[in-house]
This record gives sequence, C-alpha cells and structure tokens, in this order.
Amino acid sequence: MSFPRGVQAVVFDMDGLLLDTETVYQAAMIEAGQAFGIDFTAATYQSMVGKTNPECALILRDLYGETFPVQDYFARTWSDVEIILEAEVRLKTGVMEILDYLDALGVPRAIATSNSREAVDRYLGRFDLVKRFHAVVANADVTRHKPHPDPYLEAARRLNVHPTLCLALEDSHPGVRAAHAAGMMTIMVPDILDPNEEMHDKCVHVADSLHVVMDLLRAAA
Repeated sequence: MSFPRGVQAVVFDMDGLLLDTETVYQAAMIEAGQAFGIDFTAATYQSMVGKTNPECALILRDLYGETFPVQDYFARTWSDVEIILEAEVRLKTGVMEILDYLDALGVPRAIATSNSREAVDRYLGRFDLVKRFHAVVANADVTRHKPHPDPYLEAARRLNVHPTLCLALEDSHPGVRAAHAAGMMTIMVPDILDPNEEMHDKCVHVADSLHVVMDLLRAAA
C-alpha cells in the first residue's frame, strides 16, 4: 500500500491508540453503573468512545433521565480508574517502536486527544513520552472536539505542516471522522470499536497494530 501523498508529520490520538486505557474506562463505568442502579453496558460505553466528558454527560442524561447524578457517577468512575491506572498503565503494542522509527526519520509528531492535558502528562509521563511529541492538543485547546476537525487542524498548525501532508492515527469512529474532515491521511488502528464501512471509506488503511503502521511507513519511504 502506498500513501496518496508523502507523510511529513504524524498525529496520534492517545486513549486506545497510545495507551491501553479504553478497556479500563469501560470496566470502571460498568461497575459504577451497578453502584448507581443503572444498566450501563459495553455498547453504551462504545457510543461514548472519542467523546468529551460533557458530551458523555448528555448521553447519560438522555439514557437515565435529567436527574441522573452525572457528576457523582463520573467521580466514582474516575476514582476507580485512577486506582487501576496507578497500579498499571500499559502502552499499546508498537508505541515505542514507531516513535523510535519516526525519530530516526526526523518526522515531527503531535497528539490530538479529547482527554485533558493533565491526563496526557500524568499517563504518558510515566513512560517519559510527552517530550517525544512536538505538540499536544488536548480538550481545552479547541472549542469544537472530535468528530469536528478542529483538534487535528490545530495539531497541524502547531507542527507547521499542512493537514493534507499529515498522517492521523486513530482508534475511534469520531476520531477518524475528525481526522478525515481535517484532510489528513488517516489510518484506523481499532481498539474496542470495530471499523465499519464508513471507517474503511475514510481511511487510507485499517491496521491491526502500530507495528503494521510502521511497516506501511517503511514501505512508502
């Protein structure tokens, strides 16, 4: 497979792409749901993947009523998440290898995440990885979030590379839509969401892992 244009920069999502956190978030939200007397399912969580907390709050209120104590539910969820992640935060397969490869090529890279900058620093900081990215666009850095293109457009601006010359790596449907809308060449590396026909249409490739992405970049070099 070849890319339609030369890749001059790479923009990474974080949760589910760099960090193996989506399964932790899902398990914590299901367990918190039991404590709050709601039937929070894996399918409900999957509808939230790639969305910000305020967007997830709207989904919860739509499902469980306007009086559902969203903030208390989130507080319980994130408390459980922190306990789990304090014990172990795992990188996704191939993260170190692809960063080393991009270092060797001198290709600039950024993070575009719906999570907070605090979370980026806290979780990636444990692996001393934040400094290996030339820019970080977190949820407070843009007004409109994924699936809008703004996070990816801002990442390209900070890297000083035209969006069409950037490769975006995503695991979520909203993220793929955002990157595609920004004009970036997009590869989906699925985590807990399977690619559907729309994802295949919007991506230049769907890869099983970051190792596969690195192989594609190497073949196109």
